[in-house]
Amino acid sequence: MAEFFSDERKSPEASLWAVVAMSGRVIRIAEVYASRSAALADKTWREAQVRAYAGFLESSAQPTPVYAVKPIRRTDLPRRWKPLPALGFLNGRL
Repeated sequence: MAEFFSDERKSPEASLWAVVAMSGRVIRIAEVYASRSAALADKTWREAQVRAYAGFLESSAQPTPVYAVKPIRRTDLPRRWKPLPALGFLNGRL
């Protein structure tokens, strides 16, 4: 899994922000952005999508993912990483 680092920025390589989806012990990088503000906007949107489906999640006993924004290096992304759809966990992608 990707190793997240402190907010001390030293190179342009370190200027990426990841929206991270966590569900239980499973942690996935949902999306990566060049700016923190874009990552925060995506996190807010993903949380709104989850709230919209809250009733369905409760009735189907699906764990609700928690989203966070973390700094990440490009080299820490998994080799075949792809963005995670906001409700990708419904299809077993989380």
